[in-house]
Amino acid sequence: MFDLAELEHAQKIVGAAMPPTPAHGWPLLAQRLGTSVVVKHENHTPIGAFKVRGGLTYLDRLKREQPGVPGIISATRGNHGQSLAFAASRAGIAATIYVPHGNSVEKNRAMQAFGAKLVEHGEDFQAAREESMRHAERAGLHMVPSFHRDLVLGVSTYALELLRAAPDLDVIYVPIGQGSGICGCILARDLLGRKTEIVGVQSTEAPSYALSFAAGKVVNTNSSNTLADGMATRNPDADALAIILKGASRIVQVTDDEIGTAIRAYWTDTHNLAEGAGAAALAAALSEKNKLAGKRVGLILSGGNIDFDLFQRWVGTDVTPGQRAVA
Repeated sequence: MFDLAELEHAQKIVGAAMPPTPAHGWPLLAQRLGTSVVVKHENHTPIGAFKVRGGLTYLDRLKREQPGVPGIISATRGNHGQSLAFAASRAGIAATIYVPHGNSVEKNRAMQAFGAKLVEHGEDFQAAREESMRHAERAGLHMVPSFHRDLVLGVSTYALELLRAAPDLDVIYVPIGQGSGICGCILARDLLGRKTEIVGVQSTEAPSYALSFAAGKVVNTNSSNTLADGMATRNPDADALAIILKGASRIVQVTDDEIGTAIRAYWTDTHNLAEGAGAAALAAALSEKNKLAGKRVGLILSGGNIDFDLFQRWVGTDVTPGQRAVA
């Protein structure tokens, strides 16, 4: 997709809008996992999620190559849309974002606050995406896909930061939505010549990439009912899957209950708030704890944009004996 020089240039584009995000080792998380751990805090970006990096690189090229573009349009469950709204605002380009009905109220408000026109359509992401493509044709807008080389290039900068800050990582767990995050980790690892194992994470309620990885080809699903909206994907991208098949060691599936436990663990052990997809990497590592003894583990906390009502309903009152509620 790109070489190391392009990736380092992308890091400069991203760096003009935000500093590198922290990569912290947390003693309580290490005790919980029984091994050394480093968390890459993509919840500490200007939109609270890793996707901002892809939006910045995509809009940088678009503005240079199509300076008269009348506007962009895309579909999202939240973080992709926030990324495009943030980057489009910086570039002076109008953004229209489609979301499904019932989407995160707080993510919707954030996209509008960044200046995007928000349109609700359909019952899930796929329905919103299909309608956004139709509207792009009608209105002559530039359609931004959920997976694209320039998006992956930008997202790869977080993996570049992490692998240079912690070059001795044995394994990195990364959640999969439409695939840019895990592809970024694979490509940055390969460009740096590291041997780090990359493990993808999906929800048991939205396992399209896990099923596709097992089959070696794209497998679509009929539903994506996970509360972790950043992983609610029914239709894998073929280009993303090709990179994942070549560079990931496996894909682990986790339940919504396991994700809820991981959200609580992040809060109690680090006082960081993680959204569902953001906690999925920790949930997967906990499920494979017996494989990790003696290994140095990287966890991608991909975002922290969880609605307060969902946080309360999902994890706030679900307390095991001896614990206090976290909300």
